[in-house]
Amino acid sequence: MEKLELILDAKATLGEGPCWDAKKRVLYWVDVIEQKVHIFDPKTGKDESIDVGQQVGAVVPRKSGGLILALRNGFYALDLVTKELTAIVDPEADLPGNRFNDGKCDAAGRFWAGTMEDAEENVTGSLYRLDSDFSVTKVLDGVAISNGMAWEKDNQTMYFIDSPTKQVVAFDFDLETGELDNKRTVVTIPDGEGIPDGMTIDSEGMLWVAHFGGYQVSRWNPITGERIGSVRLPVGQVTSCVFGGEKLDELYITTANRGLDEAQLKEQPHAGGLFRVKTGITGTITYKFAGECNEQGQSV
Repeated sequence: MEKLELILDAKATLGEGPCWDAKKRVLYWVDVIEQKVHIFDPKTGKDESIDVGQQVGAVVPRKSGGLILALRNGFYALDLVTKELTAIVDPEADLPGNRFNDGKCDAAGRFWAGTMEDAEENVTGSLYRLDSDFSVTKVLDGVAISNGMAWEKDNQTMYFIDSPTKQVVAFDFDLETGELDNKRTVVTIPDGEGIPDGMTIDSEGMLWVAHFGGYQVSRWNPITGERIGSVRLPVGQVTSCVFGGEKLDELYITTANRGLDEAQLKEQPHAGGLFRVKTGITGTITYKFAGECNEQGQSV
């Protein structure tokens, strides 16, 4: 593994949700609190931000072009040319205290994204699946802070993080139907190492978990539950990670500086930055959303 690099001193309040567009060779990521979708080009070092007007938990590319977002008030399409947002569906219109958080697409092109309560006091979140026909299904409820997701390359297992539990759980996954079954715990984050946040999976089936408050991304074997590696960061609030680059061997890591006081910011001057490390291990691709939109945000 090569040396960790700070590639963008973004000073994001709550940087999150990185995903790699292999065709365009750019990284999409979000700043939840600042309500911005970012597009980072590693070749030029340029970072473009788009203000979407409400908190944004996750972003995924769409096969037909543009992006699909999980915003505070539900799922939206974003046209990258006009910067126009189109509402798709808000499954929690009756829960104004909730917002969408992390999300990503499975191999069938369905967008999975979960919710959480702003106050982080009550367990009011759920996990939703937006299918390519734009129908939405509640897959799990009783979620506190919906976070990292990953799928085994055989598409028979899905991994999921509800952050306060400090666990990664696995489900039997049916790619054809998108249904989950047989929940079990595969990884438990030790006390004193923060809470698990975003997550990705490599080509060997090992999980990479960001530790919010833990200064690291850790690598785990979900079969044995053992930690088999760690990337240490100079900032505490490590939020998520994804593999990118031409060979999918570069781990991009988002971080945050939310709530840090002056002394903490002095100790962590690059909190909220975007980091990258060449792992020597190949990751997995970022899947795109399969549904197409017309101007009304409806399937066509």
